[in-house]
Amino acid sequence: MTRKIGLTLPQRGTFFDVLSLSELVETGHWADETGLFESLWIGDSLLAKPRPESIALFGSLAAVTRTARLAVGCMASFPVRDPILFADQWATLDQLSGGRMLLAVCTGIVKPKDASAREGAPYGVSDASRANRMEENTEIVRRLWTEEDVTYNGRYTSFENVTVLPKPVQSPPPIYIASNPAPEPLATRALRRVARIADGWMTTRKSPEHLTVNLPAIKEFLVEEGRDPEAFPVSAYHNLNLNPDREAAYEESYRFLGEYYGPVFSREATRHWTATGTPEQAAADIERLYADGATEVTLRITSWDWRRQLDLLVKEVIPRLQG
Repeated sequence: MTRKIGLTLPQRGTFFDVLSLSELVETGHWADETGLFESLWIGDSLLAKPRPESIALFGSLAAVTRTARLAVGCMASFPVRDPILFADQWATLDQLSGGRMLLAVCTGIVKPKDASAREGAPYGVSDASRANRMEENTEIVRRLWTEEDVTYNGRYTSFENVTVLPKPVQSPPPIYIASNPAPEPLATRALRRVARIADGWMTTRKSPEHLTVNLPAIKEFLVEEGRDPEAFPVSAYHNLNLNPDREAAYEESYRFLGEYYGPVFSREATRHWTATGTPEQAAADIERLYADGATEVTLRITSWDWRRQLDLLVKEVIPRLQG
């Protein structure tokens, strides 16, 4: 059975000497040319976790790729962005890419140092409003992508007779929700939201229960919503460090994630969130994600030796997953 594999391009790595922005775009082109990657992913944040801006970066990636879906995981700034402007930008990207855009939205709440609260302040967006804004903006952009002369009266945004042109190729482009709530106690409201309004779910496995507990709950809620849980995409955002010394691999990944996000991921969470070891061992780690219900795994190499490891991923890990 063919496994869907994505590649996550670490654009925050441009800040700590992992790769340059031009190398990141070139890597996206190279990965697309291999024909092995279902999707190419980047992240997003405006001020909470700054990085090269996602919409602008997607313009470059759309120009140098042909087949892979172009995905964001997650669009953390989605509750902050103006939904009309965003709908126009995303529709244009979908046209440029020939209908390959995949949007995974999230609340973008970052608690350490109140980063998301400070990000939202210039726009009048509080952390407490982010989840509701995410839902409202999701409804708005879907309508703008599929309707003309849209009038909307919402809690946060209201407008009359707005038409976004061009329309996207996809009608509408898919919208996943990216979330990884602690499985104990069960985050019923957040998981129900996924089942109610999302076209798919993206998560990170900070513990095995992030998939083995949360996903069965989502599937139950999907049934309650009259939706088919077996047809619901689940994307697992995972890390990869190929080093026969697994302890060294975990330690480098821990340092990498510390540079990437700050001190928010423990060593234990890093172990659960990273496939390590030889190509055979890493492939076995990734297989467990599929066994737990993921329909796609997108991998970010958490190593400064990313070129060699990317070559190993293509030549020795992916063939094992597709065998």
